[in-house]
Order: sequence, then C-alpha cells, then structure tokens
Amino acid sequence: MLQDPLTLYKLIVLYMLDRVTFPLTNAQVSDYILEKEYTNYLTLQRVINELNDARMISSETIHNRTHLSITAEGRETLLFFQNRINYKIKRDIDNYFLENEYVLRNEVSVLGDYYYRAKTGEYEAHLVAKDNNINLVDIRLSVPTEELAESICDKWQHRNQEIYQYLVGQLF
Repeated sequence: MLQDPLTLYKLIVLYMLDRVTFPLTNAQVSDYILEKEYTNYLTLQRVINELNDARMISSETIHNRTHLSITAEGRETLLFFQNRINYKIKRDIDNYFLENEYVLRNEVSVLGDYYYRAKTGEYEAHLVAKDNNINLVDIRLSVPTEELAESICDKWQHRNQEIYQYLVGQLF
C-alpha cells in the first residue's frame, strides 16, 4: 500500500483522466471523488494543483469551467505506478465511465455563455457544441437583454442536439 495518501489521490485523478477521450471538468472529477469519499474537497484541490504544477495534467478554463486533461508525462507516471491503485477503485472508475460517459462528454462539449457588448448596448450569446475538440457548431446571437441571452444559453444546454439536427437538416 502507498505510504502517502496524496500519491494515491493523484494516481486516481490521473487514472480518471486517462480513461476518457475528452477533458473532464474539475467539478466532474471532484463530484466523483467526493461522492466516493476518497478525500475532502480541499485536499483534492491541492492534489489537482500539484498535478498541474508538475505538468502531469493540463488545465484550461472555458466559460468559467476548468477542463482537465492528462499530459504525456501524466500517462507515463500512471503507466509506471498504476499497479498501486486498488483493483476495486479502478473497477469503480471504469464502471462509472461506462454508465456516465455520454452525460460527462455532453457537459464538457456543449458550451453556452453570454457577455455585454458595450459598443452596441446589446448582449451576445455564444453557443458552441464540440466533439473531440472540434467545433461542430459555433453560433453568436446578439440580443437586446441579459435575460434573453441567459435564457438562450440555458435552452442551448438542454436542446443543443435538437437544434443541431434541425440546422443540419435545413442546410444539407
């Protein structure tokens, strides 16, 4: 067994990021690890920061969400030390991704945000749908009120597939 629990938590985060083909948000990683009660939030954030500082993971903030990905250095480290992660923990993570991959992928690949445009006095809603880091749809809509921009972003989160299918059907 590992001497240092922080090392185990780091290996768990690396294992999670290695098991998916898309970035996970900090919130997604945190939700899983906290739900399993492996550690507490502050310790987990320390682990994520240390992995980032050591360049074993990369982080990118997109629309107020931090997206985490494993780096080549992280994969190499995981390959060398993954036998130190308990088989049951690995199995639980693998099962979690089998059951939740679609939802997790959708959470990080559908983005909706808005901002105020001072020059025009309007708000701009920016809607994006991605697949494997490729933009499938990138829409910008100017609207007169913040409430309308916020509503558009909320609806995009829930109806993006339907909207995408409509656009493709109309344009192709």
